[in-house]
Amino acid sequence: MAAYDEMSLFQDNATEAGLAWHGPPTVERRSVSAPRGALSALVWGTSPAELVFIHGGAQNAHTWDTVILAMDRPAVAIDLPGHGHSDWWEDHSYDVPAMADAVAVAIEALAPSAGLVVGMSLGGLTSICLAAAHPDLVRRLAVIDVTPGTDHAKAEPIIAFVNGPETFATFDELLARTIEFNPTRTESSLRRGVLHNAHPQPDGTWVWNYDRTRSWRQADGAGVPDFGDLWSAVDHVIAPMMLVRGALSGVVGDEDVVELQRRQPACEVVVVDGAGHSIQGDRPVELARILDDFLRR
Repeated sequence: MAAYDEMSLFQDNATEAGLAWHGPPTVERRSVSAPRGALSALVWGTSPAELVFIHGGAQNAHTWDTVILAMDRPAVAIDLPGHGHSDWWEDHSYDVPAMADAVAVAIEALAPSAGLVVGMSLGGLTSICLAAAHPDLVRRLAVIDVTPGTDHAKAEPIIAFVNGPETFATFDELLARTIEFNPTRTESSLRRGVLHNAHPQPDGTWVWNYDRTRSWRQADGAGVPDFGDLWSAVDHVIAPMMLVRGALSGVVGDEDVVELQRRQPACEVVVVDGAGHSIQGDRPVELARILDDFLRR
């Protein structure tokens, strides 16, 4: 296998999505110091960032590559603490409000005037807390396929995947498991995703990049914390808000939408046909259009 270069796969993203290719985009990896460890981010373009993207649990900033290519706007995609190139926290306690505070430091440094924050899954909950605690950094908020009503039952397929083996004998073994749990995605997109999200060890085995030693997993054994307390953060969001659901996903229930709109009556809800939980992977160009329309308002 050729040496991994994280900036070498963008043309593959564009080709698969049917996007015009005008040469490599300007993308730089930047690091921002925060109280509990540095946060890493991909900075797209040379102009002030118009968008901030926050990925889901067990993902990384590259999950947004195709969406950002399709939108063709300056953007910043942040690796959450314990994910991607960001530092792991010493206590492995990735509390969502605490992550929101850490992300706020990165946004202040890299995208203080962004017009839209987009958060998916764990990143969506983080972005809700960010909007509540740091309203000056969130002018519009798009939450992708999650609410505080997401619980163990709704997230069970994701938990089953994330809680799989800690090591894999080969890259192909890791890729095969990823394909098994992501039936709505193409093999080529999943191959890119694995390259961005895992690495080989000296003995040739492969491991994920993200911190699997999360304190909440050890504490209750359930595989997902109770996010119900975060509904109070929804009450404090003042930015225009949108929820984007995947039609094939069970992570957000209809009852969650009712509760979300009870607390945020103006919140728009968009359902993307043919998409599962990872809408940015299943329907990236359509998601880009939805986000672009929301940003332009």
